[in-house]
Amino acid sequence: MPTLYTMPGTCALAPNIAAAWIDAPVEVKVLARGDHKKDAYLSINPKGKVPALQMDDGEVLTEAAAIMAWLGATYGGEGYARDTKLGRQEAEALSWMTTEVHGAFGPHFAPDAYADSEAAQKEVLAKTYARLDAHFARMDEILARAGEWYLGERSFADAYLYTAVRWLDLVPLSLDDYPALRAHRDRMEADADVRMALARQKMDPQT
Repeated sequence: MPTLYTMPGTCALAPNIAAAWIDAPVEVKVLARGDHKKDAYLSINPKGKVPALQMDDGEVLTEAAAIMAWLGATYGGEGYARDTKLGRQEAEALSWMTTEVHGAFGPHFAPDAYADSEAAQKEVLAKTYARLDAHFARMDEILARAGEWYLGERSFADAYLYTAVRWLDLVPLSLDDYPALRAHRDRMEADADVRMALARQKMDPQT
């Protein structure tokens, strides 16, 4: 059985939810904070990040979008075929969310990596929150047009979107400013599989 390595609060929640949605036979292992930098895990994923999916034969797949693509192709059946309009849209949405949206949070956690002086760091943070606001406003607008789900019907993009929305609690932005995203979060947390994924990653619902 493949093993999905996760850690509370991380983007590993998205493939965790994806696996739950399609009832994939995956064991979820939760690392304690800091264990992702220890030799035991670095021998599995030298990047020192989660998620990582270790196959029965020892092969390791990293990066959330790649793991979700593999889960869908392996266990999702025709509904998760990649060579469909929805599959292509999902791949595009996940590529953008996992790079542009996720990456935009970086300066919040380490402003000193982007500027030296305190004044410059404050400017970096101001630009960071403006960039994040633009990303979340865009996703809110897309979701408001699409309906209940980001691509018009449920896909793994919703799993990553939900994960990103949870991170709004970490920055000085308010979910109240994005009503469609708020409704989506509440919809996701009413889903039994999402709640199971949260529980097995030792995380709590936000509503």
